[in-house]
Amino acid sequence: MSETKIAISSLAMDLKRVALGYWKGSDQTALRFSNEALKRQTELNSHKMKPYIQDLLKKLPQTLDQKDKQKLAEDALMLSTLFQNYALKID
Repeated sequence: MSETKIAISSLAMDLKRVALGYWKGSDQTALRFSNEALKRQTELNSHKMKPYIQDLLKKLPQTLDQKDKQKLAEDALMLSTLFQNYALKID
């Protein structure tokens, strides 16, 4: 399994935890995994990825900085699914 695949899969899991945390009202947990997701983003070399994934990665900090926590949870879950599907497709 490649490092890129592991990093994308880990990012997807972190985003899923962000979504579940905010959805269930556990803001502290969600914030911790938001920070983890942003760390994972910096680990990735997005130049090797499809353009739509590059765009999603660029917009990730904006997405995780939203004030509306319900919208943030929905967006994080959507991104989680997109990154998870991409990870399954590569390699």
